[in-house]
Amino acid sequence: MRKLQHGFTLIELMIVVAIIGILAAIAIPAYQDYTTRAKVTEAIVAMAPAKVSVAEYFISVGSMPADITTAGFSTAIDSKYVRSLSYARITSRQADVTVAITGTLAGGTSAGQTVSMRGYGTTARVDWDCYAGTLDEKFTPANCRDAVGGVIN
Repeated sequence: MRKLQHGFTLIELMIVVAIIGILAAIAIPAYQDYTTRAKVTEAIVAMAPAKVSVAEYFISVGSMPADITTAGFSTAIDSKYVRSLSYARITSRQADVTVAITGTLAGGTSAGQTVSMRGYGTTARVDWDCYAGTLDEKFTPANCRDAVGGVIN
């Protein structure tokens, strides 16, 4: 009478471990990139009130505010992933709103990386272009990845 084999052989177990290792090597960096993109997206969303304040000021006065407080907005942001918000008037029709991201990003990227929105004022509205700033473009939304930015109204 033959003895029936129960369970797995050592070779089978080694193959399973190798497959799990390969999958983990692919999945972990992809997950880290995904979580970093989520942090950057939250930082961009946190800029929205500042963008609205600047746009309202531009539409009512006809030029970009000298500073963000003139537009009626504070640089204090209540966001887990935003270290600071800054504003810079470029011309009477252009201004930048920039956020510095806090926390460690994927790949060991240090905190303080920036994402900017540049506002272009016209007679009836302000169009916003997104720029990666000092952040690696692969972590930004698709409309921030091209060289000229993407229009966000």
